[in-house]
Amino acid sequence: MNILDDLKLQYRLGGIAMRVIYWNVACFLISLVFFYQYSGGGFNYPNWLALSSDPQVFMFKPWTFLTYAFFHFGFMHLLFNMMVLNFASNLFLTFFTQKQYLGLYILGAIFSGIVFALSFYILGNSASIVGASAAIMAILVAVTTYQPLMNIRLFLFGNVKLWHITGVILILDLMQFRLENMGGHISHLAGAFFGFIFIKLLQNGTDLSIIVSKVLDFFTNLFRKSPTTPFTKVHKNYKKPTEKVTSRIVTKDKTQQQIDEILDKISQSGYDCLTKEEKEFLFKAGK
Repeated sequence: MNILDDLKLQYRLGGIAMRVIYWNVACFLISLVFFYQYSGGGFNYPNWLALSSDPQVFMFKPWTFLTYAFFHFGFMHLLFNMMVLNFASNLFLTFFTQKQYLGLYILGAIFSGIVFALSFYILGNSASIVGASAAIMAILVAVTTYQPLMNIRLFLFGNVKLWHITGVILILDLMQFRLENMGGHISHLAGAFFGFIFIKLLQNGTDLSIIVSKVLDFFTNLFRKSPTTPFTKVHKNYKKPTEKVTSRIVTKDKTQQQIDEILDKISQSGYDCLTKEEKEFLFKAGK
């Protein structure tokens, strides 16, 4: 199995967190081709992708309140965000579902984008932002709000509480608030606030992620082909053979059992612990 097949398999089995990371990386690679200015050494994102604080722009391009959260200004910007996203995602998905994860990422990005645009409009400033930081802060603060005393083992530091890590990140945002990238820091803090509110509402029985789930289900069902029911001709005194059916069920059970055993192995020790034969088996089974 080549590297491309390995990446495809990880995308299929990695869950929603891995897919969000793949989406961010894919958007960055696309932006290198279309939006990177090699003469100037930077990105020039159009206003139909980046989120602008100009009402005359974002009022007619409302999708930018989400698209900005999948593009980045540079490789280090992407790398740091994906490292924090992977860290926060693993913690969040320990306690919550994948639908809640995706819902929080999307709603956190939209809420932060709205706060950024309104803040800059009130201040009389004009700017545009890209980056997943706000949505990531929503996920990190959400899980910190739910389990602030969780022990996290850090290299060179040993065991620290989760709220210590999140607190340091928030303090750094506040310290740099007036220095540079004020729009980015506003969106970060807005994302953190939304993550806190998301968990508090969830604990009181209100799951905001249902909004995103219903919207995605609507569009999924809209473009999904309705299954056609073939005409079935009925014959009298027809007895359905049973031997072949039993054979198919046994084959399916054995295959599914092997898949379940491999998935259990992944959940306990990670994808990298699989042998080459097990990876190839999963790849073929996923086709």
